[in-house]
Amino acid sequence: MVLDGPGRLLRPAELPDPEPGPGQVRVRVRACGVCRTDLHIVDGELPDAAFPLILGHQIVGMVDAVGPGVSGPAVGDRVGVPWLGWTDGTCWYCTTDRENLCPQARFTGYQIDGGYAELAVADARYCLPVPERFDDLDAAPLLCAGLIGYRALRIAGEARTLGLYGFGNSARLVAQVARARGSRVFAFTRPGDRATQAEAIDLGCEWAGDSTDPAPEPLEAAILFASVGELVPMALASVAPGGNVVCAEIHMSDIPSFPYELLWRERRLVSVANLTRRDGAEFLLVAAELGLSTATTPFPLERAQDALDAARSGRAGTAVLLPGT
Repeated sequence: MVLDGPGRLLRPAELPDPEPGPGQVRVRVRACGVCRTDLHIVDGELPDAAFPLILGHQIVGMVDAVGPGVSGPAVGDRVGVPWLGWTDGTCWYCTTDRENLCPQARFTGYQIDGGYAELAVADARYCLPVPERFDDLDAAPLLCAGLIGYRALRIAGEARTLGLYGFGNSARLVAQVARARGSRVFAFTRPGDRATQAEAIDLGCEWAGDSTDPAPEPLEAAILFASVGELVPMALASVAPGGNVVCAEIHMSDIPSFPYELLWRERRLVSVANLTRRDGAEFLLVAAELGLSTATTPFPLERAQDALDAARSGRAGTAVLLPGT
């Protein structure tokens, strides 16, 4: 399913089978989650997409061909292909364990064709082993919603009270990890969204309310999964002195000006950019150990446009494409 440019509908296409080059593997896609980042690309909010483009960066599949110079994975291995698809490996960021900031980085389903397809080619270095505990459908959301959420949680620190602004796919997973680590979790949703608030309580959150409400008590950290810049001052107002506010979205509307008093007393405002292989390896082990539950809705590949629309509504959990169904 091909996207020809911003604002366009996906179109079905029959393309030649891609062949893996040096250092690459070809993956027969068994599941590909639909992510809000895909919507940012469709809406033209992220520049430099390589149109025409095959979206999709939460890929689960089986390696069916290996290019020259690959020492692993091997044909027959089940792998996950995430957002970060290639880095140069030599820059200052790559050599200091910050490959997520590599200025030459390329991203799956953005500059590299992704998983809205039957076959995808990926850099073998950035293919992650998928725990056997998860089937293809349930594993797909772990590869972006889970990974970005986990990185945001690491940056938020060991908060005993944690606020999650925007209770979508990432927050559902983060809430489970944070609760398992002993944090008390507070969920902030779209105003009036009682169904999502009830879901948050079911997942172990101590409190759930509107994103425009003040926190019921001071928070030690807050993570913003909503792309609404107006929430940043609200989150800062809810964290205690020394607390962290982490912006986890790849795109956010402008943050309005706010008084210095909200930032003073060593509150910190920081963003999360992409992910690293370390994030992937650590999180997938954690996900398997805790048996994280994912909320998914399957779609056949030819209904990818419907899956995007479902993701935009926020009512499908993670919409997941299942090629071949």
